[in-house]
Parts: sequence; C-alpha cells; structure tokens
Amino acid sequence: MTKVAIIDPLGGHGSSHHFYLYGQADGLVENKISVSLYTNNKTNFKLPIKFKKYHFYQNIFDGNSRIISGIRWIIGSLFSIFHARLNSIKIFHFHIFYMNILVLFNILLTKVLFGKIVLTIHDVDSFAHKNPSFIENFIYKVTSIIITHNEFSKSEILKREAHLKNIVHVIPHGNYLPFITAINNNQRSRLRLGIKNNHKVLLFFGMIKKNKGLDDLLEAFNILLKDYPNTILLITGRAWKNDFTLYEDIIKKYEIEKNCILNIRFIEDEEVRFFYDACDLVVLPYKTIYQSGVLMMALSYKKAVIAPDLPPIKEIITDGVDGYLFKNNSYLDLAKKLKTIFSEDKMIEKVANNGYDLMKVNYNWKNIGLQTKKCYDKIEFK
Repeated sequence: MTKVAIIDPLGGHGSSHHFYLYGQADGLVENKISVSLYTNNKTNFKLPIKFKKYHFYQNIFDGNSRIISGIRWIIGSLFSIFHARLNSIKIFHFHIFYMNILVLFNILLTKVLFGKIVLTIHDVDSFAHKNPSFIENFIYKVTSIIITHNEFSKSEILKREAHLKNIVHVIPHGNYLPFITAINNNQRSRLRLGIKNNHKVLLFFGMIKKNKGLDDLLEAFNILLKDYPNTILLITGRAWKNDFTLYEDIIKKYEIEKNCILNIRFIEDEEVRFFYDACDLVVLPYKTIYQSGVLMMALSYKKAVIAPDLPPIKEIITDGVDGYLFKNNSYLDLAKKLKTIFSEDKMIEKVANNGYDLMKVNYNWKNIGLQTKKCYDKIEFK
C-alpha cells in the first residue's frame, strides 16, 4: 500500500483549510492510500478519521515573536518529517500558500532524507511570478509533482516555468458537503442576525483582502438599493493586510449604514451556517482569483452565487445554470445583474439546487482522492 505524509503546519489556523485537509486525507484513504497528517496542535476534526494524525507543530501561531514561531515550526518539521521517514513513508505532500525560508527548510529536509515531494499550490500568484527566487528555483528542481486547482492556474505557472509541463497536474478543490450542516431555517437564522424576513439578503463572506473587491460590491449595492431598498448586505470576515476603514468610508458616503450588517472578525465554524442560511445570494466580487473556497462552500450550502467572469470561476460556474456571472471589474454590470436576478427571484432556488448537484457529482473527495493517487503513481522511485 502506498504511504503518504501530508505535512501542513497551517491546518485550521484562521481559515477553513482544515476541512480541505480532512477531505483530501479521507479521499485518499478511500482509494487505498495510507495517510499520515502532520499539522498543528490547534487543528481538530469533529468527524471520525480513518487516517493517522500527529500534532508535532506546537503553538506555532501563538505570541508575537516571529523568531519563536519560526523555531517552533522547525522543531515541528524535524519531528514530523523524521517520524514519517522512520515509518517508511516516501511521498511527502505539502500545501503551499507562500514561499519562504521555512518552506525551503521543509523541502530541503525531505530531500536530504530521500523523500519524494508533491506540492499543492494554493496561491499561484506567489509561485508563478516573472522572477523566481533562489528558493523557488530550488523547489522547482526537487519537486516530483505539482498540483493546481484549475487549468487557468496551471497555465499561469507554465507561462513562466514551461519546463514544468510534465509534472503540473490539475485536481479541483473539493466540496464542503461532509463538513457542513445546513439549518434550512431561514427565519431562525435571520432572527439570530437581526434581519427581517421580508428583506433580500446578500452575503459577502471570507477574508477581506484588496483583491476581493468589496469596494466594487458596495458601489453596486448602492445602485441596487435605488430599486430594492429593502435589501441587506451581510459583510462577514476579518480584514487581512487591508484597512477596513476604506469600506466604512464608502458605506458612510452613500449613507447605507442601515442596510449593511458588519461582522468584521474571524467567524467560528459553528457560526458559519447561520450567515449562509440567512442569505438569498452569495456575492463574490473578486478582482483577481485563482481558486475560491468560499465559492465551493456557498454551493455546498445550496446557495446561489454571483461571481466575476474570471477564467477560474468559469471553469466551475455556467452563467444562469448553476450560478451567475458578471463582467470582471465592473460594478455597474454587477448592479445590473443583481437587479435582473431579483426580478426573476423564482429562478434563484433552481440555480442554487443546480450548484449543489454540481458539488455532489463533480467535486466529491473520493474522486479527488483517485485523481491524486494517479499523480502519486507517476512518481519514479530510484
């Protein structure tokens, strides 16, 4: 039986990435792969696990000292990678969100111990820029398999690193169906959030980064309110490397405070369902994106989504069938499309159901596990 170590210090820190880890590991087990997951001590799963899990990364995100966190990271990596090799594991699967000296340490240690390296690239932008550093060039050379989530991300990497074409593979982001429990009680969720039942509700969910386009959404929302004044915009998530006062200024400028409900904080897993259940439509006004976990989660919650017509989005959504698309970087088109959707609101439920079916059929973790296994099978052991 093939043995794989998933080395992931991030785990559930500040995001829903731990759901991805569980789905990936469980899907691999369903395909007869022996999986050992090495992550931080704050990452826990509520579902029963069929894989081995180790918490050698201890408190790496606690405190304000980057030096101490770095030392804890290195200690965690030493224990994790040595433990895996002592248990005869040869394939090491890393999730890459950025490139730095600590990532290099993990890759270098794995290579020194004769492990084979598989990377899932989550933030393609940090991996596929014009002038790769020494760290990135080294990682390219020693990696056996690179996995991206869509054809667009693959093309962006190969545009700059054409020599990687034989090792870059596309495996989609899986659904969230195993991890969520929809309430299916719109009135109860709205009561909890202080929203009237006769209001239309739009939801912006997730980390508030500059590329997420919340400013464009607020511009479009102001236009929408002229025709649909009983509409609420739920803005939910924490700002990341971004000043939220920029968005507060737009809200104040248009005097739409009473139509905006702000939850600018990290949302605990137990709370997430209430926000999705309370809304009519999830809005993803992204300016740029390579992959959206929020898109997959919204569809998994059986909610209709409107998103820009960017290539990664169009690989998942068909406009008017299982989601809605608007012209990228055009808040005017977003406003126009929102008005059209509200005028045909009986279609929203049908589109949401189609999106949910899409998640069930095309993005289940067992199928993703099979695709990943086929990638592992391409690795040459000398």
